[in-house]
Amino acid sequence: MSVPAGTPRPDSEIERVLVVVAHPDDIDFGGAGTVATWTKAGIEVHYCIVTDGQAGGFEPDRDRAEIPAVRRAEQTAAADHAGVHDLHFLGYVDGQVEPGPDLVRDITRLIRRVRPQRLLTQSPERWWSRLQVSHPDHLATAEAAVRAFYPAAGNPYAYDDLTEDACDVGELWMMEHPERNHWVDVTDTIDQKIAALMSHVSQHRDPDALAERMRAFARQNAREGGLPPDHYAEPFTVIRLG
Repeated sequence: MSVPAGTPRPDSEIERVLVVVAHPDDIDFGGAGTVATWTKAGIEVHYCIVTDGQAGGFEPDRDRAEIPAVRRAEQTAAADHAGVHDLHFLGYVDGQVEPGPDLVRDITRLIRRVRPQRLLTQSPERWWSRLQVSHPDHLATAEAAVRAFYPAAGNPYAYDDLTEDACDVGELWMMEHPERNHWVDVTDTIDQKIAALMSHVSQHRDPDALAERMRAFARQNAREGGLPPDHYAEPFTVIRLG
């Protein structure tokens, strides 16, 4: 039976979380502070990065063939700042992600292997007033992740070529969704979030300006979430099943 949206289980009831995003650095922009609160609480968090971010960066003189390895290394370093050590790179091509059966199968397989109680992904709905967060790869990755979350992962007859047992997740968290309903206080982990973002060296033209902009954005999110002054927050849309 469904319960009201925006009411996740207490973190004390969660053992494992799977995060599914399109590009290296997506989780760090949208949710690394929250991930750090989870790992500090003893929750095991896995990252699934769908593409290697081949189309990103501001280094015109770099051999583009080097970019996948660079971006995987940067994401690995960023994850360490958030307390995450289990990363799964799917190797899809940046800019060409579609929510087809192959991607849904890959995410379904990973859900069944990790067996999380909480899945965090991006939004499958375009946010017109903040179009930059609605990159087509984000939308496609999120749509595939939602299809894997329900019904594929928990249906033993879906993708019956997979050897892993079916697994119901229970909670879906989405970043960058236009209808936010849950805010996480990341005041104690904002420095970890910024450190994770700064790990993506190849992606930042002006790191200092980005860090201050992200802090300001997190303060604004805290105000919108009704948190006390001088706090920082990350917003989500939470859907809970059962």
